Amino acid sequence: MAETAERARSAQDGGSPLVTGRGKTTIKSAVVSSIVSEAVAEVSGAEPEIAGRGASIPGDNSPTVGEFFSRVTGSSRGTRGISVEVGEREAAVDATVTVPYGRSIPEVTGTMRDVIVQRVENMTGLRVTEVNITVKDVIVPQQQ
Repeated sequence: MAETAERARSAQDGGSPLVTGRGKTTIKSAVVSSIVSEAVAEVSGAEPEIAGRGASIPGDNSPTVGEFFSRVTGSSRGTRGISVEVGEREAAVDATVTVPYGRSIPEVTGTMRDVIVQRVENMTGLRVTEVNITVKDVIVPQQQ
């Protein structure tokens, strides 16, 4: 109970629940990147951009050398198109995404920004200072 009161007091003082009298918790950038990636996927019709795939052939799902290396080493899994800066108390996010043709880009990115902030702040205790979103492309549905 004392720990819960200490966390609440820390948050009220403008502090962080990650830095307490009993020590501090450090959250790595890869953790925040994974959370952001999942948050982007939650937003209907939005997906993180696959770096270097702007001119790929439709249906080409083969990994790039960097993606293959990341899978082998276990780093940056599921975080393509996402970059984060993480401090002791705050985080900033940059995401590059594609959205479906016909969807309102301001609506999709606004929803995405809200979901990213909510997920990162709730799961990590970090305050999200900014979420910059670059829409790199639109996805046109394939004719059948």
